Amino acid sequence: MPLDQTDSLPESETKEMTFLEHLEELRWHLIRALLAIVIFAVVVFMAKDFVWHDIILAPSRTDFWTYRMLCQAADYLHSDGLCIDDLPFIIQSRKMTGQFTMHITTSVLIGLIISFPYVFWEIWRFIKPGLYEKERRNTRGAVFWVSLLFMIGVLFGYYIIAPLSVNFLAHYRVDQSIHNEFELINYVSTISTIVIATALLFQLPIIVYVLTKAGLVTPQLMKTYRRHAIIVILILGAILTPPDPISQILVAIPLFGLYQISIFISAAVVKADALKEQKFLTRKKNGT
Repeated sequence: MPLDQTDSLPESETKEMTFLEHLEELRWHLIRALLAIVIFAVVVFMAKDFVWHDIILAPSRTDFWTYRMLCQAADYLHSDGLCIDDLPFIIQSRKMTGQFTMHITTSVLIGLIISFPYVFWEIWRFIKPGLYEKERRNTRGAVFWVSLLFMIGVLFGYYIIAPLSVNFLAHYRVDQSIHNEFELINYVSTISTIVIATALLFQLPIIVYVLTKAGLVTPQLMKTYRRHAIIVILILGAILTPPDPISQILVAIPLFGLYQISIFISAAVVKADALKEQKFLTRKKNGT
């Protein structure tokens, strides 16, 4: 087989592997990924005081970083309404095994978040050999960008959406005689849902890049359906966040910004592909 034809084939076709060999390779990738999650989960489990007091329960206290920044902004702008200096609720656990169960669950979840770059890298190592050379070039840096956007989404969800949602839900009352006493599992699930959902939604530019490379999305198409995208973004915000308008709006705003950025990414991909096509045609015309 000529060299240029061999290079155009996936790596998996240049190195023959049986179905069972593929399963065995996948098994080891998954084992290493799970091992990384378990290691970080154990570390998180052992650091109980720091993780729970300074991370998980931090948005439930007025000394949280976001609240302090808002109070500083309130002083600078002379607007007392921005400062959050009261969170009228308590967190309680009504089940005997509630705290221990949540300790294990949150340790695994945080372990997954911390080890996500490595887990994705292991999955990518299994997928990459099956790609053609052109596809491997187009997806260069995928692990870095996916991991970066994931972590930015985690930080945005934790420091922006989660505390403002907690503040809104803590102050929301249908009657002043009703006091907010939140279950530990509900509090943790609200925070974790916001953080994970935001991290996944921040993958929009990567999705648009891949779809544009596949010829399924164009910048013109995204501009045409911009209004429809806004509706979809609002629906996603309503589905993936707690049922309050503050969370939905706070998720929708960065998503719309990411949508606009994705249009520029799609346009850049189309432009780059057009230049490559033009250079190829020029070389073909010149017989080189």
